Amino acid sequence: MQVGQRARNAFVVLWVTVTVLKAIVAARLPLFVDEAFYWQEGRHLAAAYSDLPGLTAWMTRLGAELAGHHAFGIRLPFLVMGALLPWMVARISTRWFGARVGWQAGSLTLLMPLSATLGILAVPDVPMAFAALLCLDAGARLLRQVDAGSALMLASGLVLGALSHYRFIGVIAVGFAALLLLPEGRRTLRDARVWMALTVGIVAWLPLLSWNMDNQDAGLKFQLVERHPWAFQAGGLWFLVIQPLLVTPLLCVAIWQACVAGIRPLPASPHRVQWRYFALLGGVSTLSIFLLGFFTDVERISFHWPLPGYFALLVVVPLVLGRWPRLWRRLAWVLVLLGAACAFGYYLTAASPTLRAQLAGNKFYPRNFAGWQPLADAVREELAAMPEGTRVVAGSFKVGAELGFLRNDPSIHVLPHPLNDKHGRTAQLALWKLIGEEPRSGPRLLVLAPGDQRYRDLLARYHQVCALVGPLPPPRVVSTDHGYQRFLLFRLPAERQSGACVTPAMAWVDAPLPDAQLRDAVDVSGWAFKDGVGLAAVEILVDGQVAARADYGLENDVTGFWEISTDPHHPRVGFRARLDVRALSPGRHWLGLRLHGTDDSVEDWWEQPFQVAH
Repeated sequence: MQVGQRARNAFVVLWVTVTVLKAIVAARLPLFVDEAFYWQEGRHLAAAYSDLPGLTAWMTRLGAELAGHHAFGIRLPFLVMGALLPWMVARISTRWFGARVGWQAGSLTLLMPLSATLGILAVPDVPMAFAALLCLDAGARLLRQVDAGSALMLASGLVLGALSHYRFIGVIAVGFAALLLLPEGRRTLRDARVWMALTVGIVAWLPLLSWNMDNQDAGLKFQLVERHPWAFQAGGLWFLVIQPLLVTPLLCVAIWQACVAGIRPLPASPHRVQWRYFALLGGVSTLSIFLLGFFTDVERISFHWPLPGYFALLVVVPLVLGRWPRLWRRLAWVLVLLGAACAFGYYLTAASPTLRAQLAGNKFYPRNFAGWQPLADAVREELAAMPEGTRVVAGSFKVGAELGFLRNDPSIHVLPHPLNDKHGRTAQLALWKLIGEEPRSGPRLLVLAPGDQRYRDLLARYHQVCALVGPLPPPRVVSTDHGYQRFLLFRLPAERQSGACVTPAMAWVDAPLPDAQLRDAVDVSGWAFKDGVGLAAVEILVDGQVAARADYGLENDVTGFWEISTDPHHPRVGFRARLDVRALSPGRHWLGLRLHGTDDSVEDWWEQPFQVAH
């Protein structure tokens, strides 16, 4: 009793600490681009959408109505639901394995990095996890005895899951398979009340099926066909490598031990059937996702997909840890605590402009969280200087949704962009009549995010934009974190202009390389061009200040790669300058370019770091 009380007290302290920390992060962290689009969907209420069923959008709308139009308000329902998940795990585990095991399972849910931060972001994984736990609890109870309460819980979980995500189909399939593999499960499936619950769950998919039938199966094609290569790719190995890090290594070992122990013949115990049920659910689910990882989408975030399977195994994991030597058991808890600290540390870094800037140039730089408020401020200033009635046009759904949220305008027009297709948003934008060429009835403010495109495809993208809106006037550059989040704002006139395509400038620094160690003086060299009009000058910046004027117009033929380029100065688009760093303080500095076009445009390029060592 005393051990169970200590475990309960530890859980409550952890739960309060983690919940408060999640609320603080949720209030400070800018909206992720997907969250902004879910907010936009919530402002266009419907039964289902192109990318998801309706629940996520409905929850963002509910949060905004209850708590106001800000990031915390949008996330509030998800925070509440995420805060309930550890209690649900603790309750399930307590019912079958006792209070001490239950509270420890709840504590592990609070600390495991994959689940520790669940609820900070307004994403469908939160209601999907909630639905999976409802079904997990109901299934375990039905194995003991079929009753109306358990059947109702199963129906509720199935409905919430159907309204959360297409991926919940996998949860249903694994749960059904687990019941079929157990004699007690097959007996449960003979009960009419269970089939009534399953029927209710099936009906909950009708809004999504109806949407797809009305829209040429756009959602199904995206989720099941277009986003996945369905061919073996060795990159799936990274999925196997990253999972032990996101779960923490020793907890990962314990999870698989719990799975293996449950699948093997268990000694007679009151709840051996439930343990086997949890092991089958977790094992089949997780192994299936691991195997699918070699054939499915590896470009977008998918590391959270095994979470429902991990929840099923966490229910049992404290029993396994209890058999470990004390040293290893304590080390497992220390590692999971450190893992939770790292997970929260990442979000706190993304929420802090100062800390986030330190990650500029790093592959972990949280670009989708960065720069949106400065962009919104610049858009407001530009619109104030343009004629009344000027409308904003965004280069992709990301810019449209984020600007829409910050300006409280869910109807910003969006240009066609591969990103819209890649994320399954094109069909939804088309339904809202917010995508494609729009008859220009007045001036427009066009907002592009060059970082949304691979650099090798950026010039082609600029030419595509020209084909849509005409030659691009000199842009205003909005740069955040040394240019690693960068936007271009163009004042388009009321009527489309004719003439050759004029694009933003393109550039590259060949020397010095990023993070180079510099001591005295160094030659800065590279190339730069601007299609349609050409460049007049290139200046070298150090820490945002002009440090040298480059000799521009040197021979440097880059047309072999940029075949479509129309800069009139080709092949003389090279530059070189001598940079003396002896006056700079030791440490990290930032090298940039300022590109002056012959059309009087001035564009600051993104910066690269270098180290000064005296």
